[in-house]
Amino acid sequence: MVMAYFVDNFWGEKNSGFDVLYHNMKHGQISTKELADFVRERATIEEAYSRSMTKLAKSASNYSQLGTFAPVWDVFKTSTEKLANCHLDLVRKLQELIKEVQKYGEEQVKSHKKTKEEVAGTLEAVQTIQSITQALQKSKENYNAKCVEQERLKKEGATQREIEKAAVKSKKATDTYKLYVEKYALAKADFEQKMTETAQKFQDIEETHLIHIKEIIGSLSNAIKEIHLQIGQVHEEFINNMANTTVESLIQKFAESKGTGKERPGLIEFEECDTASAVEGIKPRKRKTFALPGIIKKEKDAESV
Repeated sequence: MVMAYFVDNFWGEKNSGFDVLYHNMKHGQISTKELADFVRERATIEEAYSRSMTKLAKSASNYSQLGTFAPVWDVFKTSTEKLANCHLDLVRKLQELIKEVQKYGEEQVKSHKKTKEEVAGTLEAVQTIQSITQALQKSKENYNAKCVEQERLKKEGATQREIEKAAVKSKKATDTYKLYVEKYALAKADFEQKMTETAQKFQDIEETHLIHIKEIIGSLSNAIKEIHLQIGQVHEEFINNMANTTVESLIQKFAESKGTGKERPGLIEFEECDTASAVEGIKPRKRKTFALPGIIKKEKDAESV
């Protein structure tokens, strides 16, 4: 159990502890809003990073698929896509966390409004004791002044009338001073009781607030831790995949996918030309006589005679 720090440390001459504690409670709302803003900004950064990683993975798909190095781009693409998904998962978790913080902030506003009503009596007690303290101080100063004035007149040998008149004023100042001392005693008792209760109430509120905020931060830490573990697994997988992607396997894969065949060119020897076989069965061509048409006709007529 936390010690009663607020009860012991917020009194002071000006009785301003209530004001400090009340505004500290209100600052809790600001802290909650700022925490939501922080988580939201972190989610925005993670989302932008995820989009960039997705874009990078697509770029890897467009890189050259030629050559022995081509399969390595598939390893990069797969790993980068998984990293992008890890950060996207974190974005989803952070968005859920933002909703939780916002819900708590709304409940906090309602709780503080209720508390303000509950401590209204303490605020009134603070204002009362502050007012009475000021009046008491003035009455004390007036009382001292009247007593000194009366004593001065006596020593200076003033007339009886002046001394009696001063005595009346001194008595009135004395009565007023005593009255404020009594009022202060009552106001002090009321203030101490209410302030003690209220200070403890403010501390209880603050403890509950800090516990809740720490739980939210714990959820944030766990979400980030889980994602980092996933990212570590992706990196480990990438390392293993690259270790398994040996130079031999890359060369083998290229040879199997792009190979043009395993049969090498056969031996070719010089062969003599087989002329006999080449000319066998070839019919001799008839020789055509070259002559003019008129001469051929005369020769035919002479043969007929």
